[in-house]
Amino acid sequence: MGIEERLQRLEDDREIRDLKARYLRACDSKDPETVRDCLLPDGAMIAYDGFPAFNNRDDFVAIYAQMGCAPGIYDIHHGANGVIAFESSNRATGQWSLFFHNINLAGRTLTQMGVEYDDIYVKQDGRWWIAETRSRRLSCLVHTVDDAGQSNVVVMGDPPAQFGEA
Repeated sequence: MGIEERLQRLEDDREIRDLKARYLRACDSKDPETVRDCLLPDGAMIAYDGFPAFNNRDDFVAIYAQMGCAPGIYDIHHGANGVIAFESSNRATGQWSLFFHNINLAGRTLTQMGVEYDDIYVKQDGRWWIAETRSRRLSCLVHTVDDAGQSNVVVMGDPPAQFGEA
């Protein structure tokens, strides 16, 4: 691989990392339009453990806006340990570790999860998109908080099916 190709590979790697960060930050800032703009316009696949799979970005974003953007919901998606592998000049895969933290005021719960993402990225129209993103939950910690502010652990270890991650 020549110097120009190597430089392009480095630039593409950076763009993909920035894309994933933009997606995670948009989830936290309750910004459905930026979430939508990170996902491939035609045929994005979103399959997060604990949620139904989506084969287009608009259906996913509608559910995200309903659940993740509700008043009293506060999320932190902290992605790390990204590994990007290029299959070609316009297709790459990514693996990410995620620490997810959620405060739900209405439900009076605090949820923390360890999650692994497996993504596929494609370059179309001069930019990178998330074409496919899948997650699997590795661990879960859920606290309920009573009226006095005391927390009680209700889940520790394997996540139950009703607790999701966006």
